[in-house]
Order: sequence, then structure tokens, then C-alpha cells
Amino acid sequence: MTPITIEFSLSTGDRDFKEDTVTVRTPEELFEYVAPGGGCESMPDDVDEIQLVFLSPEHPNKKNPVADIRGTLQLGIVFLTGPLAEILQTSEEIIDKAGRGELSESFLTVIGANG
Repeated sequence: MTPITIEFSLSTGDRDFKEDTVTVRTPEELFEYVAPGGGCESMPDDVDEIQLVFLSPEHPNKKNPVADIRGTLQLGIVFLTGPLAEILQTSEEIIDKAGRGELSESFLTVIGANG
């Protein structure tokens, strides 16, 4: 997995503000951040959008270039942007961890999984 930049932003009228940026380098760091007791629980209530931006891989996938095509997946107010392979892997882990109760209530709410 390539490093991920997590950007929290809010909008007021026609103006957008970047609220905070966190960089994680491994899937474990990402899921520690969105786990119960992780840093995600301290995000402000007025956040309108969370961007998880995956960097492009250091070495292109020559066997399957489609894996490196950039795309975006939206889960509630969370946008995962980056290579398709990274987005797919992370979204599968989010689904798995949500089912096992390993994600914070705050993160479940912002991805739309708490009603």
C-alpha cells in the first residue's frame, strides 16, 4: 500500500477550508486511526468531506495497468481517491472491519453505515 493522505475539509457557503491533514503509511495505521479510540473520533462535527488520497504506486503495474488507473469511491462523506487496486483493497477491508465492529462509531457515521 502506498502512503495515504487524509484531508478533512468543511464548506461554508461557497468557500472550502482544509481543516486538517493526516498521513498514514500502512493499512494498519489507517485502520488504527478509524478504530474505536483512534484519531478519527476527534474530528469536528462540522466536517463536510473527508478525502483519503492514495498516492500512485512507485512502480507501475505492467501486467495489469488497469490496477493503476485513478478513480474515486464515495462512502457517505468519505471519498477514496487513487489507483483502483488500492481503493478496492481498502474498501474491502472497511466492509470487513465494519462487520466485525472494528471501526469507530464516528467513522461508521461518516461513511453512512449508522443509519
